[in-house]
This record gives sequence, structure tokens and C-alpha cells, in this order.
Amino acid sequence: MEPPLIAVLNGPNLNMLGTREPEKYGTATLDDVEALCAEAAEELGLAIDFRQTNLEGELISWVQECRGSAAGIIINPAGYSHTSIALMDALLAVDLPVVEVHITNIHRREPFRHHSYVSRAAVGVICGLGVGGYALALRAIAGIIGQDDTP
Repeated sequence: MEPPLIAVLNGPNLNMLGTREPEKYGTATLDDVEALCAEAAEELGLAIDFRQTNLEGELISWVQECRGSAAGIIINPAGYSHTSIALMDALLAVDLPVVEVHITNIHRREPFRHHSYVSRAAVGVICGLGVGGYALALRAIAGIIGQDDTP
């Protein structure tokens, strides 16, 4: 039996991790994040489809593709968190568990970042814990879909 597939989707500017404002986002690259997710997924008996785009429409299409193929979605929508009702609508439409991840604590940043449309579609939000938040999100999704027996 194949392990459940979790889509790990990343929005704009995350391709610049490691060089973009390292004082806020750290020095880990997106490749480092993908490796961290692959390791965590393997430990949890999950498969991942890890992607990043700077294009809102592409991100929405990827979310829509998850219906019928993925057991859940982990998403770092980045700047689209605060602007994209269309992304929120797509996440609600696929009817899958969603965990929203932010590397920084969006509530300690500029006021416009305090609200996330994506949170309306998420069963949980992990923010401010650096790239390690992705591994926590995978553990959360594993528990939600019944893949993790750990209390």
C-alpha cells in the first residue's frame, strides 16, 4: 500500500530562502526545507509532493489538483496569505485537511500581515517556529489523517 500523499505547497519569494532577509527567515534554503520535509514524511509513513511558485494562479491550480490525489495540504502561502481570497476559496473547495505554515510569527510583524485569508480554510496554523514548523505541520497532518499513533 502506498503511503498517503501530502502536498507541501509554497508561495511567492520562498525560493529566495537563505538569502532573503536571513535575520527574519534564517539561512536555510528551500532545498533544506524540502529535505527536512522528506525526512519527517518518511518517519511518519507519508509521501510528499513539495512545490514552490511565485504565481498565484499556479498555486491555486496545484491546490485544485490535490482533490482526489492528496490526503492533505501543508501550505506556506507567504504574501498570498493576506491577499488571496481565491486561494482561500480553492482550499475550501478541495475539502482536505490544510495546515498553514509561516516561518515567522505573522502576528509580531506589520499589521497587514496579522490577518490570513488562508487560515479560514486551515485546521491549524503554525507560525514563528522557523523552518521546523514544516516538520510540525507534517506531524499534525499525520495525526489528522490517522497516520500517526503518537499521543
